[in-house]
Amino acid sequence: MASQPILLFDGDCGFCSRTIEVVRRTVRPRAQFIPWQHADLTALKVTEDRANREVIWISPVGGKVHGGQRALSAVLMSGRKRWWWLGFVLRVPPVNWMARGVYRVVAKNRHRLPGGTVACSLPGHMRGKSDL
Repeated sequence: MASQPILLFDGDCGFCSRTIEVVRRTVRPRAQFIPWQHADLTALKVTEDRANREVIWISPVGGKVHGGQRALSAVLMSGRKRWWWLGFVLRVPPVNWMARGVYRVVAKNRHRLPGGTVACSLPGHMRGKSDL
């Protein structure tokens, strides 16, 4: 297991990759950012389907896995102090319920967002096929 938390994201998605770069620059979380396409998902105990569907946070202590808005909360809480409060708020009801819904809508429509591509809407095993 890594000494730092790992954040898995969709490296084929321009929207996701751009968002990660903004987060790295502004929040400065203490984590490794790895495109799920380049990770050993089996060793990390994450399925390809899940990695394709949501961003994944893997804690170095016990390998606890969080996805979606909970992963975003962990990223914010591991960054600069000014972001910690927002990460905390994303964990508290009813904000966490709303954040879960917003996250799902964004994730399902990322191919329509700036930087998104048609590949973002395809399952991971179908990407890069020449018949698209």
